[in-house]
Amino acid sequence: MQYMDKAETLAYLTARGIAYEVTEHPAVYNMEEAARVALPYPEADAKNLFVRDDKKRHYYMITVRGDKRVDLKAFRKQYGLRSLSFASPDELMEILGLVPGAVTPLGLLNDQERKVELYLDTEFTGRIGVHPNDNTATVWMDTQDLVRLLREHGSKVIPADV
Repeated sequence: MQYMDKAETLAYLTARGIAYEVTEHPAVYNMEEAARVALPYPEADAKNLFVRDDKKRHYYMITVRGDKRVDLKAFRKQYGLRSLSFASPDELMEILGLVPGAVTPLGLLNDQERKVELYLDTEFTGRIGVHPNDNTATVWMDTQDLVRLLREHGSKVIPADV
């Protein structure tokens, strides 16, 4: 299966007329490393968790502001989901074509089976910063453009109070 890399993801955004700005940076693998990078809009930087239910039937991406912590037990109860745990690196690669550290809502564009549901923090109004399917850059774009792009792809995007 062909997955979009950074250049293809940016070309995809451009082809759809989506305004964005890119910040190139060294590869980051977690929010602690990201905090050491000089980002122009740190308040809009997203943290993305790729999780699955205990039966490995349902996959979810939970996208929140970078400084938030997500209690998976509370999240599961709030949204009526089965027990959740982090998906494996193999599942991440197989479903989204991503490696750990590069998890991003834009990875859902690689989800040909539309297996992954995105729970997007409602605190994202205006700008959001996400990786372009590669953890060596952050793409800054309007949150509503991201939501529209993913829904046009057929991905389920659920506003979430996390």
